[in-house]
Amino acid sequence: MEKQDQNKSIIETLSTKSQIKQLVYDNTLSAFQVLNEVLTEVTESSNTALSKQDERLHLHYSQKGKFNAELKVAGDILIFNTHSNVFQFDRSHEIWKTAYVKKNVLAGYSGIISVYNFLADSFKYNRMEDMGYLIARIFINKDNYFFVQGKRQSGFNYTTLGSKKLDKKSVEEIVRASIQYCLDFDLLVPPYDNVKLATVNQIHQTISDAKLRTGKRLGFQFLSDDIDK
Repeated sequence: MEKQDQNKSIIETLSTKSQIKQLVYDNTLSAFQVLNEVLTEVTESSNTALSKQDERLHLHYSQKGKFNAELKVAGDILIFNTHSNVFQFDRSHEIWKTAYVKKNVLAGYSGIISVYNFLADSFKYNRMEDMGYLIARIFINKDNYFFVQGKRQSGFNYTTLGSKKLDKKSVEEIVRASIQYCLDFDLLVPPYDNVKLATVNQIHQTISDAKLRTGKRLGFQFLSDDIDK
């Protein structure tokens, strides 16, 4: 490719794909701002309803910088993480079969907000080996259309890109579904064979810091085929 043609190609790419990625990034950050507003409102309304209950049942919300937020729900923590990059789906993904993306392939570029569920004690006792679980991913594109990929049991209803634009109401539904899922997602007793051996170091850590490795499904399979794709 000649220098002039190469320079033209660079300018065209910057004017199209790179510009689209910037728009996706801006939409994703705007969605995260709406998410933080919703988390604040849900926390306040829930705590008002729980005002006469044990304070340990109250929700606690905190924003952790530009890309992260936490919501403590009883013995659980939901972590909402916004990725700073923009992604495209691999060619085997169902998104490429939709009429919306077939019409405009640039609509397939998406920002991602991920929702993780951890035990609150994992952070309280600094148990660095504890396991958390990705329960949902929110994908947002250049037109502010979105869809949610998550566990089938979670009640996330928005599974098709191009059918709905992200708004405050849908964000609130996602937040409430996430809260309900983590409350229903119980901590299981790990299989005996998975915990029958322990090192001296593990026992010392358990005695001093309550640091025995823990996760809601530790020793069990958390199946990827249980995900709405």
